[in-house]
Amino acid sequence: MKSENKLIGAGLLTAITASLCCITPVLALIAGTSGIASTFSWIEPFRPYLIGFTIMVLGLAWFQKLIPITIGNQKEIDCECEPDKKPKFTQSKTFLGIVTVFAIAMMAFPYYSGIFYPNPEKQIAVVDESNFKTTEFKISGMTCHSCEEQVDHEVNKLSGILSSKVSHENGNAIIEYDRTKINAYEIEKAIGSTGYKVTGKIEN
Repeated sequence: MKSENKLIGAGLLTAITASLCCITPVLALIAGTSGIASTFSWIEPFRPYLIGFTIMVLGLAWFQKLIPITIGNQKEIDCECEPDKKPKFTQSKTFLGIVTVFAIAMMAFPYYSGIFYPNPEKQIAVVDESNFKTTEFKISGMTCHSCEEQVDHEVNKLSGILSSKVSHENGNAIIEYDRTKINAYEIEKAIGSTGYKVTGKIEN
């Protein structure tokens, strides 16, 4: 049982660690401290290995739970002197099931993190379309959809933003804005406030 509990603990820990880079931006949003959003972005390269390890140890825990261990032709009983003793909750299949579901939720977090970000409704009156301007901001440090949502959220808090498209895969944010109300420097500053770094700009 002790080895099984260690496997459960290890699986839970690695699942949480694997998703820290994606959970942190949401925690930053909730705490109102956007600057910590990129704190754990360095974990991203290790994420596939952490997920693989989580699946392995939880799979082994389920194997030990479901498949009886036999020595010769005799089933191994945890406590022969108390065969009817009810196992602790932390040693039950229910607990292992809860941990497994939680681990899956943590590992899949980047794909549904957007639900935690409000979608502000903006009413922007633009008099002259010649005031429209589009700038591509090159950004380093983004690793998942949660990072995109954090940058997008901070940018859209600004007045004069018409549209924004943020991509962690391309490492950029393409922002369309009304240059009479806001400029590229202010947008860059907003992006930088999340902890991600603007490495360049391409203005159209």
